[in-house]
Amino acid sequence: MMGQLVERGHQLTPHPEEADVIVVNTCSFIDPAKQESVDTILEMAEYKKTGRAKKLIVAGCLVERYRGDIRRDMPEVDAIIGTNELDRVVGLCESEDGGAAATAPYLYHDLTPRVLATPRHYAYIKIAEGCDHPCSFCVIPQYRGAFRSRRFESVIAEATRLFAQGVREINLIGQDTTCYGEDLGLKDGLAQLLARLAKIETRQPKWVRFLYCYPNKVTQKLLYTIAEHDALVKYIDMPLQHASAGVLKRMKRGASGDIFLKLIERIRATIPGVAIRTSMIVGFPGETDADFETLCDFVKAARFDRLGVFSYSDEDTSASYKLDGKTDGRTIYNRKRRLMSIQRRISRQRNKALVGTEWDVLVEGPSKETDLLWEARLPTQAPEIDGVCLINDYGDVAPRPGSIRRMRMSEGHDYDLVGELIDDGAHDDAPMPVSPFRILASPRPQTAPMAR
Repeated sequence: MMGQLVERGHQLTPHPEEADVIVVNTCSFIDPAKQESVDTILEMAEYKKTGRAKKLIVAGCLVERYRGDIRRDMPEVDAIIGTNELDRVVGLCESEDGGAAATAPYLYHDLTPRVLATPRHYAYIKIAEGCDHPCSFCVIPQYRGAFRSRRFESVIAEATRLFAQGVREINLIGQDTTCYGEDLGLKDGLAQLLARLAKIETRQPKWVRFLYCYPNKVTQKLLYTIAEHDALVKYIDMPLQHASAGVLKRMKRGASGDIFLKLIERIRATIPGVAIRTSMIVGFPGETDADFETLCDFVKAARFDRLGVFSYSDEDTSASYKLDGKTDGRTIYNRKRRLMSIQRRISRQRNKALVGTEWDVLVEGPSKETDLLWEARLPTQAPEIDGVCLINDYGDVAPRPGSIRRMRMSEGHDYDLVGELIDDGAHDDAPMPVSPFRILASPRPQTAPMAR
């Protein structure tokens, strides 16, 4: 949507008090996401009273799920855009009519205009949209539609262009990246795509990672491909959701903790040094104390590098909403705390084991917490979701954001590492191109706070 607006000549601003039109892109996957979306809509609506804004547009999954409710209960909203109607954004910003509602499922391609809202050294590429898995807790297929892959050459073209513009790390995303290409008749489509991306020529080293594996789609061919190419970071993000066979069956996912442990063993044997990230859901309907103990024992045995824990969200349009055996909120809260406590100890032990080792890191910039430290990431730390490396000594010259440097680890904490840069950065001196969209990185103007 931002790309289409910029292409049409509109100027973007991250500061709502400056905007003539405010667009809120929403999520409705779980209750906290819905609440955040609603709160943001109401917050932005205030700028129609106190700022320049004449129009408030709401887009995304909340529209797909509550289109009628938004129109009826939120008179502050002037227009809505569903997930398949993104091409209407320019028309709705410029007039009252955004054109006819789309009927075909939306999927962007390499010629679709884009604006990168991430730092210039990393970017996301969506390689597929929608999902065909029947997970009973998930509402994504209802609002994103059936699984559909982008064309192979379209992804390669976009990645090639991003690397040429100075992007150092590309993260491939989709509701299920491991199904990539199946609908196009490609065998081992993700493995083929990764191998091709790894061979794109760049002036400086590059990183390519993919997120959101479905466990039964992790093939040996995929693992061999990751192991073979240096540019493919040794990182597997594979949400398993649980380890109890009974809970997994009610989730309509299948498998068990024992099956997962064998898969994890195979991944680690094939890809030396691989980091494995997963996520679990606690409090799923019917989850007994014994089921939860099975999950805890599994996490202790698997010793994941990264783990996220989600409280079950009882969504009224999901299949699991009709299941009996609902778990009360306090029990869910306590189970989440206990599981995260188990993982925190594992994470601390893993990080302490890295003390004294040396790694290539991607420099992010000065720390958000203190001016005394800089932040960087290991290849095994994905942006925005994992821990970071804190640089406490970089020598006489400050590092440049987006550069890949050599770091020696001196401290290991629960989720973060601390260390020093041990090279001079001379091998990574290619100038980063200036973003054509400087407004997105502009400092906030020094003005009096606006009333809300």
